[in-house]
Amino acid sequence: MSADHTPLVFSGMQPTGNLHLGNYLGAMRNWLKLQSSYRCVYCVVDLHAMTMEFDPQQLAKASREVAAAYIASGVDPQRSVIFVQSGNSDHAELAWIFNCVARVGWLNRMTQFKDKAGKNSEKMSVGLYTYPVLMAADILGYRATHVPVGDDQKQHVELARDIAQKFNNDFAAPGFFPLPEPIITGPATRVMSLRDGKAKMSKSDPSDYSRINLTDDADTIALKFRKAKTDPHPLPESEAELEGRPEAANLIAIYAAFQEKSRQAVIDEFRGAQFSMLKNALADLVVAKLSPIADEMRRLLGDQAELDRQLREGANKARAISGPIMEEVRRVVGIGR
Repeated sequence: MSADHTPLVFSGMQPTGNLHLGNYLGAMRNWLKLQSSYRCVYCVVDLHAMTMEFDPQQLAKASREVAAAYIASGVDPQRSVIFVQSGNSDHAELAWIFNCVARVGWLNRMTQFKDKAGKNSEKMSVGLYTYPVLMAADILGYRATHVPVGDDQKQHVELARDIAQKFNNDFAAPGFFPLPEPIITGPATRVMSLRDGKAKMSKSDPSDYSRINLTDDADTIALKFRKAKTDPHPLPESEAELEGRPEAANLIAIYAAFQEKSRQAVIDEFRGAQFSMLKNALADLVVAKLSPIADEMRRLLGDQAELDRQLREGANKARAISGPIMEEVRRVVGIGR
């Protein structure tokens, strides 16, 4: 990374359904910490949500809900830039330029496309295939230096680094784009399903009992933890005993993340106990944290005009950062004169 690039964090989340505990622990909670140390740009990536089948009316509604969740969780529009991706056309323009820089072989190695497409890759949209190039444009359009992501997105940040390096080399512009660094933090960065400890907690899982939604009420949260899959053994006495026990490891990791403790500290607290004790403690912790967020989300969504005003203001701030960068990009590649 060039020393000339001011540190800046970029991250975003797709508006594809209810946000859940995994989104909060794996992303938004870390965003709050980052905004105290970095200039931060946080985006609702609605263009990415179009890569799979979608409902246009639901997309607009979900975009507002995700933005409300950002703010309700503590992301401050006065300290961080919060906006909807489609509100800044620089993302799409830079993505096309990067499509002409990236190589097919690079995209063929992207595991997320293979995971999502499965055996139906020929029927998938071109957008899903080139999704990582748009993600690179999201990041580099602001010359972001740091990108908080989960393990499953780390490969895409590496692609953004490859594209940045090739652009800099191809156009004899050393250091034009920084080489962004992924930030992966916290004991529960990857929160797993409450029904299957080997699968990531997901908005798309058909079972609502697989996840804790940010808008779930206290009774629903308690019920979902009570029904969470476990194994017949007592809680372990050491981390080594978590081997081969993914559901136990997941619940302990969630508790550790909320308490900001190590997994071993949680094991010491509950060693040898029945799962019901941990589940009850988890429910109390999660309700105490998520209930105020759900209340604030409802308040924000109750005044749609004000929320839309804040998002337009955020988009203006985003364009103020990306606009001068795009002017330089056009000059470097010889277009837009």
